[in-house]
Amino acid sequence: MGFEALLGNARLKDNLKSALRQGKTSHFYLISGPKGSGKRTLARLLAAAMVCAGEDKPCGVCSHCRKALSGSHPDLITVDDPEKRYVPVELVRRARADIFVQPNEAAKKVYLFPRGQDMRMESQNALLKVLEEPPSYGVFLLLSDNPEALLPTVRSRCVELNLKALDGPTLKQALRRRFADASQEALEAAARQSGGYLGQAVELLEGEAGEDPRAAAFVDAYAAGDLYALAQVLVPLEKSKRDALIPVLQGWCALVQNALLQRSGGGMPTPAAKKLIGRRRPAELLKAAEALTKAVEYAQGNISPGAICGWLLWELA
Repeated sequence: MGFEALLGNARLKDNLKSALRQGKTSHFYLISGPKGSGKRTLARLLAAAMVCAGEDKPCGVCSHCRKALSGSHPDLITVDDPEKRYVPVELVRRARADIFVQPNEAAKKVYLFPRGQDMRMESQNALLKVLEEPPSYGVFLLLSDNPEALLPTVRSRCVELNLKALDGPTLKQALRRRFADASQEALEAAARQSGGYLGQAVELLEGEAGEDPRAAAFVDAYAAGDLYALAQVLVPLEKSKRDALIPVLQGWCALVQNALLQRSGGGMPTPAAKKLIGRRRPAELLKAAEALTKAVEYAQGNISPGAICGWLLWELA
């Protein structure tokens, strides 16, 4: 099995295979790369390799690999609370204490931190204390799409695995296998707009195939310049939590930005883009994209969803 499930990144995979064969793995890996670059895929494979009982790690056949790849291995622990904007320091401290409890089944005990960039200084310092002198069986996998957000003292103790963009043929072949019914134009646009990262290209194509009803309502209302319809979309969001509001606003912003790109010859040829281009001038689309970007920034701060939605309605009107 090995690391074949991770596309591209040949040198990185060869280095990992060599380290695993020689038994010279690290206690701490920082897996970095933009959104959609394959960080979670690599983390899943590397975690399986760490607990694998086979020869060619990860073998994908032994009970340890099967459990790790299905997310049910007792010695693979995820340290995160997706409901929180930042990784709570209490979870890091709990993991720091738990690492000194011997593994349940495997020779290693692996701790996965999916949102390294969302660890505040106190959480990073809590992790740093155990990184200085971890038990021999302890392994930490820290994922981050912004490694610069980590403390230099944390980064200095890790082996960084930086994931690169895929070459054009590899990316397009993977997309064609996954989206057999997509047009060549859509595949080309997704590959181009994703910057070579499979996850981002998949999101673009899935967005074309199945649009969020709220996003469709937003596009219809904004394209028509219907203030009442726009209010009907925004008012229910006033009661949302900020963490729930952010991805909605980001999705709308992506739709408007894609329409701008499509108008200039790039972007995805989606129905939403065609509708926005047909009803709104470029200057209006640019203003909407800027307003939505600002709304996301407000939501990431301490401004209430009600105030954000009211302000956005005014801006888009």
